[in-house]
Order: sequence, then structure tokens, then C-alpha cells
Amino acid sequence: MSDSTNATIDPKRAVFLLPEWAAFGRQSLTADCAKVLGRADALPQTDAGRAAQRSRYIELLPARWSPAALSRHRDANDAADAAWLRADPAYVRPDNNGARLLAYGEALSPTRDETDAMLSVLRPLFGDRGFALDAPTPTRWYLRVSSGGQWPEFSEPEDALGEDMFEHLPHGDAARGWRTLLNEAQIALHQHPANEQRRERGLPPINALWVWGGGRMPSRVRIASARVCSDDRALRDCAYAASVPDAALPARFADADNADDTGISAMPGLYDLHRERDLKRFQDDWLRPALSALRSGAISTLMLDAADGCRLRLRATQRWRFWRSSWTPAR
Repeated sequence: MSDSTNATIDPKRAVFLLPEWAAFGRQSLTADCAKVLGRADALPQTDAGRAAQRSRYIELLPARWSPAALSRHRDANDAADAAWLRADPAYVRPDNNGARLLAYGEALSPTRDETDAMLSVLRPLFGDRGFALDAPTPTRWYLRVSSGGQWPEFSEPEDALGEDMFEHLPHGDAARGWRTLLNEAQIALHQHPANEQRRERGLPPINALWVWGGGRMPSRVRIASARVCSDDRALRDCAYAASVPDAALPARFADADNADDTGISAMPGLYDLHRERDLKRFQDDWLRPALSALRSGAISTLMLDAADGCRLRLRATQRWRFWRSSWTPAR
């Protein structure tokens, strides 16, 4: 975690993880919001990218992002004794230029019976190569890696959605064998009767596995926040491992007297807005309510942390910086 933002964790701080400002395209801040941001503390430019952004608030020891082990810990509480890979059910659609990943995991909503039936034909394929395949929940499937087992680098499924699969094929020393194995799994799933039943119900088939997120369970997970709200399940799994309350991202920043079902104030915390692309909605539903919470004292600090490495820290006392110019993001 970055010492500049997290040397002392403020329990009344709210953090918004934003996409890079360029993701908002030609949209502009309104005059009132630009004025407030112009009075904020502009922290030194830091490393860009989603991984660097996460690392500013999440401390893993060892410092390796391992979503499969973290989610396995949440789903089955047995992650500590092995390395893990996610092997999630996926829907891949061929097109004129190759094939594209269109859905995976929860978006496909496989039932327990469908999952068990498909795993029964897939387990021998992976077992022969030293990987145990199981699914403690129907939407998240796992490979347990035997001692000494290796795997190449895999793309996270969110990065590959809608894109040509060729650009996201596994790479690295062990890539060739894995490509063969995943092709065999795809053939087995294509012929599976459960997929015919899914088509009859108007559902997309589960015709591939998306393998990703390999690693071991960290010995320590710490999050510099009172809570985590995100639609990124990997980020929420980190919160679970750190014993920090987590929840899905709400529709907007909460009112001062709003509390969730745990009794915790819904305002201080880490809010993962990295998928936001509508600047007006961000200002109306997130920035302005948070500024109101700053003025009322419900939160003490608001941090805007963009994936391009631009960070702004806002406090209520900054309203007296009337000589400051309005702020415009560099794009």
C-alpha cells in the first residue's frame, strides 16, 4: 500500500477508485465540481493501471495478486494448502475473425446439476495432467494445482470480454500444453447434453472454460478501508480475507443517515467505480453527495484515485482556498 495515502488509515475516509480520466472521453466537469476539485490537494502522480491502483489500498504478503486462491478461501475455506486456478464456465461465440468471450461465471447462471454433469466429463481431462477440478459454487470452478505444477499467464476474463480470444490465449513456457488442454475441454463441453437443454431454455451454452487468477493464498491481506463496495468479486474476496465488510456497489453514494444491514455507516469506505463511463452520473450520484458528506462531517476525507495515476484528496477546510483555479483532468 502507498505510504502517501495510507500511512494512517482514517476510518472516516471515502475512496473512489475511478477509471483513467480519458475514459470519460469528451465529457466535461460542471463548473461547480471543477471549482471544488481545483481546491483539492493534488497528490504526486503515481503508477498507472488497475493493478497499481489496487495495490495502493490492498497489501498482500507475498505481493502477488491471486484471485483464485482468495475466492477459494471464501467459497471453501481450504485455500491454504495448495495453489489454485479459476476455471470458470464460459460462453465463446465464433465469428468471421475467430471467437469472442461473451459471458462467464455468474452471467451464465449454471445450476448445480449442470455444473456437476459438466464436471464429470471434464475431470478426467484435467486429472490426467495433475489438476483436480471442482466447483464449491456453480458459478466459480477451480483447478487445484499439484505440487510443482506450472501454468502460463492468463488474461482476466473482464479484460477479454467481447474481444478476439486470439489476443488473450495463454502465453509463457507452459502455454502450448494448456492450449491443447483447453481445446479438448471445449470439444467436450460442445457435445455435452446439458448445453442442448440450455439452448432449449433460451440460455447460452457453456462451451468453454476461462482459466485465470492462479496463485497461492497470501499469508496476510490488509485493506486500508473500513469497508469495500465493488462489483469486482476479486476485490470483494480480498476484503473478505482481510475481515473487512464488503458489498456490491450501490447505485449512488449514501445519505448521511443511511446504514447497511450490518449497521455500519454506508459512507466511509472504498468504492470501486472503475467501470463508470458517464461523467454526469458520477457527479450527480457520487461526487456531489460525497461533497455534501464532507461538509456535514459524515466523512473527513474524500480521495479520488484514477487509474491513470492522478489522485486528488478533498477535505472540508479546502473550501477557503477561493484563489485556486478550476481543475481540468489531463487526457
